[in-house]
Amino acid sequence: MQEFSMMHSEQIVTVTSADFQRNIGLYQDEALKKPVAITKNGRPRTVLISAEEYERLRRRDRRVIAAGEVSERQIAAFREAKVPDRFADLDAELNDWKP
Repeated sequence: MQEFSMMHSEQIVTVTSADFQRNIGLYQDEALKKPVAITKNGRPRTVLISAEEYERLRRRDRRVIAAGEVSERQIAAFREAKVPDRFADLDAELNDWKP
C-alpha cells in the first residue's frame, strides 16, 4: 500500500487491482477515511470513496444559471468576495496568462 499527498493535504491510498481483490474488506474500510486509487498496469483506473464523500461531491456539482437569474445580492457578494491569503502565490501564475 502506497500513500502520496493530494491537494488540501488529503492522502490517497494507491493499490494494484490484484491487491485490492485480495484485500477488498481492508480497502473498503480504508475508503471510509480516505480515497483508495486502484491501478491497472501501473496507472490509476478507479477510485473508491465512502458513500458519504460521494454524496458530498454530488451536492457540489456545478450548476449552470443564466446571468439574468443572478440576484443583485449575489452579484454584490461576488464583488465583495476575497481570495484567502493562502492562495496569494497563485496570482503570479496568472501574470503571463493569455487566453
